[in-house]
Amino acid sequence: MNLNEPLIPQRVGQAVGKYRWTICALLFFATTVNYLDRQVLSLLAPDLSTQFGWSNTDYANIASVFQFVYAISMLFAGRVVDKIGTKTAYIVAIGIWSTGAIMHAFAVPMGEGIGALSSALGLAVIPVSIAGFMLSRAVLAIGEAGNFPIAIKATAEYFPKKERSFATGIFNSGANVGAILAPICVPLIAALWGWEAAFIVIGALGFVWVAVWIALYEKPDQQRRLSAQELAYIRSDQGAQAVESTDSGATAKKVSWFKLLTYRQTWAFAFGKFMTDGVWWFFLFWLPTYLSAQYGMKGQAIVLPLAVLYTMTMVGSIGGGWFPSYFMARGDAPYDGRMKAMLVIALFPLLVLLAQPLGYISFWVPVLLIGVGASAHQAWSCNIFTTVSDMFPQKSIASVVGIGGMAGGLGGVAMTKLGGWVFDYYKTVNDIHTGYMIMFAICALAYLVAWSVMKVLVPRHKEITDL
Repeated sequence: MNLNEPLIPQRVGQAVGKYRWTICALLFFATTVNYLDRQVLSLLAPDLSTQFGWSNTDYANIASVFQFVYAISMLFAGRVVDKIGTKTAYIVAIGIWSTGAIMHAFAVPMGEGIGALSSALGLAVIPVSIAGFMLSRAVLAIGEAGNFPIAIKATAEYFPKKERSFATGIFNSGANVGAILAPICVPLIAALWGWEAAFIVIGALGFVWVAVWIALYEKPDQQRRLSAQELAYIRSDQGAQAVESTDSGATAKKVSWFKLLTYRQTWAFAFGKFMTDGVWWFFLFWLPTYLSAQYGMKGQAIVLPLAVLYTMTMVGSIGGGWFPSYFMARGDAPYDGRMKAMLVIALFPLLVLLAQPLGYISFWVPVLLIGVGASAHQAWSCNIFTTVSDMFPQKSIASVVGIGGMAGGLGGVAMTKLGGWVFDYYKTVNDIHTGYMIMFAICALAYLVAWSVMKVLVPRHKEITDL
């Protein structure tokens, strides 16, 4: 095979085997469940805010707890994944996040318990509903923080570099499928059996996935379903990193966080995540509220707009994963091809600047324009993740992804808190339109800023070989 030829996954699969795509499918469904669980609250937020008397700032605080804990947990998740391996790590991660998802159903009694304990200790008492949801979001965040470090490491194990962004784009599209399914399922379940049931039913899906994962996943060297030809193909373009020792008696040298922070590649990835993850968090948590505030849409009324929007993002995720192969086929190194693709992708969110000025025409105008921006984010995301495996050895990938994930989570906290403050302020002056205009402008420009700094830090591909 000519490795400079444009990638055609179907032909490759026929030539050397297809089991790696089974693993990709598992990662896809894990990511789908991941986003289903985190999306339930945002979809129920308008009704829960009315029921419990939450302000925009209260909701932002609940959402920010998830993002802050997620950010910190990402740092440690990456290190844990590198230590215990992908199979065990996913079992632990999904067990925790599915438990956290179900805990939301019991937020009120948990909040009462937290309130009683706080009162006994002489501490300030947080409103019952807010305290219970904060605790549930924290547990959910601890588990969900493991998903992307594990998935990126599994992709690096099962795919050669030239296929990784495409595989990442496929499993990352699970986020979009989860976001599409959530507005269809969650309001319906809530209407039939109450909002508590929505958290329980959706949360239970993770335990089903774990059983399938246990049955089907092993590392490539130990995977009996993987042919020798496919294993050789997986390792075909990994160069010096091709075969890291997998012998049970071999112990990989531990790489410290401080060592990883000495590389510009780490900082480039972390800054790119910090600047852009917050945009996705903003769309994820605030879109239902935006449609409610601007157009009076709630419940089943938002199903179709959100389904259309997140369907667009699925196209962006898969297409963005394929896009760098065009430049690689022309002779670019994987990182250089990815950076060219990411520059083009960074231009599309600029269309979000038109969402508010043209929103008077129809709610479909901002939905479609925001859909372009969100689609660009997913295309960007599957490529920025893969820049790590382009340059770092497999033993450190999850740790670097964890560092970047923490930076992205902190960016998400900043964006969510800023959004809550901006919206509450402009609501008091009866100008919520301007509030959304400000936030959309930040979202639109974030990617070009991120790309520019990443390019300055790592101008060209430079593989790390001294870890």
